[in-house]
Amino acid sequence: MAVLAFDEVVLGVLATPCDVFGLVRDSKGNRQYEVRVCGCRGRVASEHLGFEAPWSLATLRYADTIVVPGIDPVDRCLPEELIRALRRAIARGTRVASICTGAFVLARTGALNGLKATTHWLAAEELAHRYPEIDVNPDVLYVDNGKILTSAGAAAGLDLCLRRDFGAEVAARTARLAVMPLERAGGQAQFIVHDAPIVNDKTAMGTLLLWIEKNLHKELSLPVIARQAATSPRTLSRRFAERVGATPANWVAAARVRRAQQLLETTRLSVEEVALHSGFGSASVLREHFAGIVGTSPVSYRRSFRVA
Repeated sequence: MAVLAFDEVVLGVLATPCDVFGLVRDSKGNRQYEVRVCGCRGRVASEHLGFEAPWSLATLRYADTIVVPGIDPVDRCLPEELIRALRRAIARGTRVASICTGAFVLARTGALNGLKATTHWLAAEELAHRYPEIDVNPDVLYVDNGKILTSAGAAAGLDLCLRRDFGAEVAARTARLAVMPLERAGGQAQFIVHDAPIVNDKTAMGTLLLWIEKNLHKELSLPVIARQAATSPRTLSRRFAERVGATPANWVAAARVRRAQQLLETTRLSVEEVALHSGFGSASVLREHFAGIVGTSPVSYRRSFRVA
């Protein structure tokens, strides 16, 4: 297995596959991966330190898997020698897995054109903008295209490779050794920060949106909101579409999910109580909307993000 090293590589993402794949043993304690960090000749410069990759790019010729770590900034210029070597490996059918913003490096080879891919959610929009030929999905933890894999984070990418090579039992055992949760419920959407939209409370629509935020625990049907806005439901729907870009119902649901997230993170209220306080009325309705927007269940979300 080869792990690429290049200027401005994200060190944590570079180190993780080296450590985790190095932990994989069979029942007799024998290593199952030989991990080699390889790169162009010379010193690799990162944000915090410089180092020399112990192996050259010739290693890619013999690797059965190549891991492409994240890069920051994503537009950092890389040697054409490295891109050509990676492109040749892909043409030979070598399995290549990018981690986090490593998708930007992999995209430069053209191998992702016409395929689905993912990256860190903060960089997903930029990846889609720079490479419109790629079908970018920011909500999932990984995308498996057979020989070409992209993942939002190190854990997702490593879990995917381990399960393919040795099955769930070895993946779980390695996770325990590494003290890291290789498998997580839900997708990447649970990590996206869904901030409340910034509204101008000096406008009629801004005043209405602020009123909705303060009254999420109450009934907020279309007629109720229309009465508050002193307009007809039809006119309200049209103004929402024009100025907010969503229907009143969708905007209310998203606001209620944000409130539920806050309560799950900061309180010990039961899921049923969170549903009532956020205006969903029941835990089942909360779970339905929560899964649609956040991509996981309220219980799983609280397990990952509770700070109280």
